[in-house]
Amino acid sequence: MLQKMRNRKGFTLIELLIVVAIIGILAAIAIPQFAAYRARGFNAAATSDVKNGKTSLEAYFTDNQFYPL
Repeated sequence: MLQKMRNRKGFTLIELLIVVAIIGILAAIAIPQFAAYRARGFNAAATSDVKNGKTSLEAYFTDNQFYPL
């Protein structure tokens, strides 16, 4: 009977709980970092849009000698 128990393959409950805890810790670290990356990306996109708008207005001024209303 004892020999049968030792030949079983698989993970114990403690091992699985440790793995779940490690994944939880890594997720707790990664999620705020991901939110910060998204915010920086949105800010960079907004800055780029403003610069493109400025370039477009300057091109319009060059062609028409006045800025649009």
